[in-house]
Amino acid sequence: MSVRLFVGNLPYGASEAELREYFGAVGQPTQIIMPVDRETGRPRGFAFVEFADRAVAEEAIRRFDAQPFKGRPLAVSEARPREERGPSSRPPGGPPPPRPARSFEPSGPPSGGRGGGGGSGPVRRSAKASGKKGQWSDEKPKRPIQIRTTGRIYDVGGEDAGEDVEVDNFATSASADDVDAEPENE
Repeated sequence: MSVRLFVGNLPYGASEAELREYFGAVGQPTQIIMPVDRETGRPRGFAFVEFADRAVAEEAIRRFDAQPFKGRPLAVSEARPREERGPSSRPPGGPPPPRPARSFEPSGPPSGGRGGGGGSGPVRRSAKASGKKGQWSDEKPKRPIQIRTTGRIYDVGGEDAGEDVEVDNFATSASADDVDAEPENE
């Protein structure tokens, strides 16, 4: 009965002939399969090496596992049977299906800033994450908050800089008659 070995961490530049020669030191492999990427045609970094005898396969695992091959330590083990897969929602060569949205709920009490200690106050959570616009959370922002400068900037020094501006201050402008007068109740 034949035994199939999985050979991982394979250098991308390795060829089938080089693998056959390398594993041939233990015994002649009956089959070598080197999968390639469907889209690029490049090797995927692993291979399957099949031996006709179990004793030869076990010797290959013992001898070549964690041993360098073209500068990289190989991971050699007995291949496990492929798990049953249901019908794929991904068409061959198409884009991957969308990933589920991540939850942005706080996982515990706020940490209080980088070095511990006092907090920097509540941080606004994005409306997309909370589901409600303007929701507040104790989460830290993922990146520095950018300050948008919009509106007018006024110059303090200029030709009108020395001029007093008259301000209507209702707190100091009440007359004495207004303060002493009683409100009328009718």
